[in-house]
Amino acid sequence: MSEALQHRNDQDPWIGLRKYTNARIALGRAGVSVPTSESLHFTLAHAFARDAVFDRLQVAGCRLQIERLHPCLVLHSRAVDRQQYLQRPDLGRRLNEESLEELRTLSGSYDVCISVADGLSATAVNNHALPLLNILIPRMKDAGWSLSPVCIIEQGRVAISDETGSVLGAKLSLILIGERPGLSSPDSLGAYLTYGPAIGNTDEKRNCISNINANGLSYDAAADKIMYLVNESLRLKLSGVMLKDNSGLLGPEH
Repeated sequence: MSEALQHRNDQDPWIGLRKYTNARIALGRAGVSVPTSESLHFTLAHAFARDAVFDRLQVAGCRLQIERLHPCLVLHSRAVDRQQYLQRPDLGRRLNEESLEELRTLSGSYDVCISVADGLSATAVNNHALPLLNILIPRMKDAGWSLSPVCIIEQGRVAISDETGSVLGAKLSLILIGERPGLSSPDSLGAYLTYGPAIGNTDEKRNCISNINANGLSYDAAADKIMYLVNESLRLKLSGVMLKDNSGLLGPEH
């Protein structure tokens, strides 16, 4: 460490905390403003966040990779394009009629329905959904759970998983979706699970595992949390505020 940086550390205890977070702390100052370098970093981060919102889901590649693990299909919400998706959140929560017709032909009785949707960051899904599914789907099959076809959904929001799960006849619905991009993480993936998926469910019925990305929750750790919560949800027949993540209380044998 240079003498100048060491001196700065001694003068400002916030400096040492930067290694623990990507948050914008201890930026320094130039007069009454932040340094030019930090101002430029902020502008770049803002550009990355905007790009993530308007990025496109790589549907063909995603489908090809998922089908190596499990059957899947491509669906679309009622939002016809990105602009309408952003302006009308309600349309992103429901499937269009063509998708519904295709889904009804596959209705059955499943334990879990997995959906993958672009959400507010298709970048997150393009980067992280497949590596997570590569771990998650084999583990779910090893657990003996029956899986519906995986649903890849364009212009989808979290609640659209209620419709996919209910139409397919799944006990539990799990959706992997791009989270709203922030200035320190434009490609964060979230996983939401709901027991008893049904149109009209509200957020207190869901459990969320968030911040799945290279600088956040790892794929293995995310898969562990999802497996634990899905297992408990199916066992207790509930989810959301009534379902607690007590995995950290389990002994080493678990």
